[in-house]
Amino acid sequence: MVKFYTQSYSYDYPFPTVTLAYFLRYPNPFSTHVLSTDVISKSFDAETQRLHITRLHLKRSKLPSAVLRIVPRSFLGATAQGDSQTYILEHSTVDVKEGWMRTESRNLEWTGVLSVVERQEYNAPLTSARDVFDAKNPGDSTAVKTTVTLHSRLGQQFKKKGEESTGFLRTWSQGATQRAIEAIGLRRAEKKSQPNAREGMKVVLERLRHGGLVEVLEGMRRDRESVLAHTGHGFKMLHDDDDSKKR
Repeated sequence: MVKFYTQSYSYDYPFPTVTLAYFLRYPNPFSTHVLSTDVISKSFDAETQRLHITRLHLKRSKLPSAVLRIVPRSFLGATAQGDSQTYILEHSTVDVKEGWMRTESRNLEWTGVLSVVERQEYNAPLTSARDVFDAKNPGDSTAVKTTVTLHSRLGQQFKKKGEESTGFLRTWSQGATQRAIEAIGLRRAEKKSQPNAREGMKVVLERLRHGGLVEVLEGMRRDRESVLAHTGHGFKMLHDDDDSKKR
């Protein structure tokens, strides 16, 4: 069983501004759980006019109490309070010529418990797609479609190996456990993670509108201090060409 969350909306900002905000969205007041961002690779194809970027985000997570009632903390690698950390791999492609951006983000931890894949499509208005990066005609809005796919494979590792399920999987049937975890993840996407992601983008977009890149960087400084206050660890943004000692 797989569950999906889909929503379409728009930002009242031109496509170049929205794409810039996307890559500058961490940290923001709605993402104090994001601890670091590392640029793994980036490249630009001059022939296709496409920019490709791969990043790795480290996020602090508070596991829902409903999940902890189903799956033991030790199985998830969480603390007694349900705190844990996970890496998110993000791939992005920006088409400068046609005026669209496609992104895909997926969790690298707990994939056997719940795999969450978020795909987004950002599109400039069709009438201005050719001139989307032309300052004279950038368009005034950007359409976004978000699709989140949630799939639990909990218990399948035992089935493949021919092993007996552990205690908590004996209590629940495998299918019922998977459906319950997917439903919890879907509610979290609907009520928390996706609304917070949109609000965070709006904050960065407003900063760009009122003060440009200077205001965004100042806002990042304030948000890093907020992350430090919450976690004791400052937000880190690393790039693929940084000195290895900084990693």
